[in-house]
Amino acid sequence: MSTLRTRAGRRLIIGVPMLWLVTLTAIPALIILQFSVSQMDVATLVRPWKLADGVLSVKLDFNKFVFLFTDPLYLQTYLSSIKYAAVNTALCLAIGYPFAWFMARSREAARPALLMAVMLPFWTSFLIRIYSWKALLANNGLFNNVMLHFGLIHEPLHMLNTQFSLCLGMVYTYLPFMILPLYANLQKFDVRLLEAAADLGATPWQAFWRITVPLSKNGIVAGSMLVFIPSLGEYVIPELLGGPETLMIGRVLWDEFFGNNDWAMASAVAVVMILLILVPMAVFNKFQNGAAEGEKR
Repeated sequence: MSTLRTRAGRRLIIGVPMLWLVTLTAIPALIILQFSVSQMDVATLVRPWKLADGVLSVKLDFNKFVFLFTDPLYLQTYLSSIKYAAVNTALCLAIGYPFAWFMARSREAARPALLMAVMLPFWTSFLIRIYSWKALLANNGLFNNVMLHFGLIHEPLHMLNTQFSLCLGMVYTYLPFMILPLYANLQKFDVRLLEAAADLGATPWQAFWRITVPLSKNGIVAGSMLVFIPSLGEYVIPELLGGPETLMIGRVLWDEFFGNNDWAMASAVAVVMILLILVPMAVFNKFQNGAAEGEKR
């Protein structure tokens, strides 16, 4: 009897999350895939399958994908999205790694306050934080007024709606997602390894590159994935801080869905974007599996 209850409990524990994933992830993804191979008749979506007189006929339209890979604008948009996501990931890693190391090596009494400092931006609405950057970076904003007041510049700098404001907004938004997994990894780091390396004649840079970085690679990979994947499909920050000349796939998706009302084309764009996201996720899983096998050995 107890064995049956244990099996039922296991099935319930596994079944609820699986049902959740299928309902909110697999089914919407299949609907998007169906739309991407459907035809658009004026503003109406024509389903790729048809059941008439007991006969099921399927007609798939791959012209949207052919157009995506032959039109220079879409290719440029995908490459631009990957570039901005990669730059954002590199900047977050460069800034977040020293901060995570400082948090991990600080006194235990100070760590909750430092964690609170990292989490504090989440207490404010995402849109309010991005609109605040618009006010700060405007020609008559706080930054320009302060620099003009102290004579650092003679006329306002154009910072808003540029690549600088876009990267600044993305780094500000996604930096905590890099810091937190790095901090969780570096907190378990044994500093006696660095002392042993120093005793053996290694310089601080050699000890960092050969000991600290390899032992924290799981945190680096996890943080990079958490930053890169949402950055790739970001829409709000490029729209509010990037200006009209910033090409990112999130804006193309919005234009196809709500501007052109072409759901089939928008779905094809989304399918390719999902495939681009699956690549880093596969790399992440490979690192995770490698780390798990290493721990078993």
